[in-house]
Amino acid sequence: MGFQQGLSGLNAASKNLDVIANNVANANTVGFKASIAQFADVYANSLAGAGGGQIGIGTRLATVAQQFTQGNITVTNNPLDVAINGNGFFRLSENGAITYSRNGQFHTDKDGYIVNASGKRLTGYTTVDGVLNTAAPVELRIDTADLPPQATASVAAKVNLDSRSAVISAPFDINDPTTYTSSTAATVYDSLGNPHTLSIYFVKTGANTWSVYGALDGTQIGTGALGNLNFTASGNIDTATTTLPFVVSAPVTTGAVTPLTFELDFTGSTQFGSPFSMNALTQDGYGPGRLTGFNIGDDGTIVARYTNGQSRVMGQVVLVSFANPKGLQPLGDNAWAQTADSGQPLVGSPGSSNLGLLQSAAVEDSNVDLTQELVNMITAQRVYQANAQTIKTQDAVMQTLVNLR
Repeated sequence: MGFQQGLSGLNAASKNLDVIANNVANANTVGFKASIAQFADVYANSLAGAGGGQIGIGTRLATVAQQFTQGNITVTNNPLDVAINGNGFFRLSENGAITYSRNGQFHTDKDGYIVNASGKRLTGYTTVDGVLNTAAPVELRIDTADLPPQATASVAAKVNLDSRSAVISAPFDINDPTTYTSSTAATVYDSLGNPHTLSIYFVKTGANTWSVYGALDGTQIGTGALGNLNFTASGNIDTATTTLPFVVSAPVTTGAVTPLTFELDFTGSTQFGSPFSMNALTQDGYGPGRLTGFNIGDDGTIVARYTNGQSRVMGQVVLVSFANPKGLQPLGDNAWAQTADSGQPLVGSPGSSNLGLLQSAAVEDSNVDLTQELVNMITAQRVYQANAQTIKTQDAVMQTLVNLR
């Protein structure tokens, strides 16, 4: 029997060395998860039942179990390199076949799809009219088209008008600074994305009363005031007698939609005994923009940046978790496939449920501990030598029996 035990030990030690060698070979493989060989003892079947003195007949390889522990995070210069910090797998698609990976080394192909080195496409949620569609994950694609312009529809300004200013009775004239108290300017956009200068003039017409005039590109808008601002004795806008926002309509000659119509809102403005100041000024229009770059947030959101200062959400990377990740089937190329043992994939946004977060411009290193693997290699070598010695000893015993006279 000693030969059989020794041979099974040699085979087990050889299998253990194979597993260790594979770990060492993938020490620099991004997203790789180390494995350990797990063994079980072997006993012969007995017709009379197992006795207390039964001797085993060796060992066998029970399973090779992958260890899904977190690897170190290394920063890179590629914004499409993505590391998972925590639980979860990337969901990849290749002609509809779904696989899973921890390797986040991605780039875009000629069609703009986010792919890995094997050409498998990263999946996630896309946007519909700027809103994420979380119904089902699809293949993610970076749209490199220019961002179309948006005409200004609203201008919001918060100003402080100096209550100490003198009342002006002269007719308003944009070319005569003595006919208005204060002025400011803002940039607005027409439907073609052409910028226009909106000039706003404030004329104090009485105690706590101001008229607001406007001009577009140096041409007065209309023949009178755009509206009036009335203030209370405490310096705030009198909402009972002031109608906001003002509706502004000005002709444009750029070939865009004319007139350019937008709302001008002064909600939050004040009239205090301090110099005129512009405290806030916003408008919602912009010109056309070209894609300059994008980044992936820790929740998987892909945000594109454009030359006009705008940003847009292009999609969101999803992660997948399994009840038993050790039940996944390794496929090579840093990929796993779902099996009956792994359970159903649970798809969600990074950071939700038990899923980890993402880190852009970074990758997750292999979780192989080289020092530990080298120690394991020495142990496996000694085990192999010891089992070889049992065979050698058994051979010597057999030789002694053969030599008996």
